[in-house]
Amino acid sequence: MQIKAFFVALLASGASAKFGCGSAEPDAEHRAFSKLLGVQEERLGGNFTERAPISIGVYFHVIARSQTVAGGYLTDKHLADQLAVLNQDYAPHQISFRLLGTDRTVNTGWAVDNNELAMKRALRKGTYKDLNIYFQPQLGPNDYLGYAYFPTTAAVGSTAFIRDGASVQSQTVPGGSNAPFNLGRTATHEVGHWLGLYHTFQGGCTGSGDSIADTPAQASFSSGCPVGRDSCPSAAGLDPIHNYMDYSDDSCYEEFTPGQEARINSFWTSFRA
Repeated sequence: MQIKAFFVALLASGASAKFGCGSAEPDAEHRAFSKLLGVQEERLGGNFTERAPISIGVYFHVIARSQTVAGGYLTDKHLADQLAVLNQDYAPHQISFRLLGTDRTVNTGWAVDNNELAMKRALRKGTYKDLNIYFQPQLGPNDYLGYAYFPTTAAVGSTAFIRDGASVQSQTVPGGSNAPFNLGRTATHEVGHWLGLYHTFQGGCTGSGDSIADTPAQASFSSGCPVGRDSCPSAAGLDPIHNYMDYSDDSCYEEFTPGQEARINSFWTSFRA
């Protein structure tokens, strides 16, 4: 159940400034476990009022080509604004983020996501319940916007433990140059994966989809902010274009659902608490 979930800045056709997915979907074992969690959550009947708030410690790692913002050397204000967006987006679900530390590294290889494991062995901090976010000016040759790892069983020091976290393209932070994806919502999306959420279009119009009942089925990812889009007309509900786990523009994002909140808490209790 060691899966890498990419949030990518390309359509499958290769067109620029759009999204597509650049890695394997969650494997069968992870999907089966997520579906089981859905059954358990349904038995609770949506009564989650006794759930304890989740406070997540965060380590920011800034990896840059040079000591310039253009080279990826984000300022303290960039990082404070990004943390504020995370707290704003997750606050309705009793999830908060507190900064535990920040480091900055100039390394031209790591800045383009070469040798991920070596970088993370050198920089990763904290326990499995702590969130490490790596800001890099370029994520691989396809210039991904971000990627993250789903929660799994990870012994301290194992590869799954070392590589855990989220990688985010530097210019997607609030005030960055990567419009229309520069309001900090790439990090919100990737942290959703880190907390166990799938894309809302997982599985398309058939099957169990993302295994969350209150996210309508969706045939494919959204682009822009296509209000009224209904890519699965035979299924209930319009496409969840405002959901943080779709691929809409940052300004279109608005919400997680109660079911996604329940799933986050289930994965948190199972793997990270």
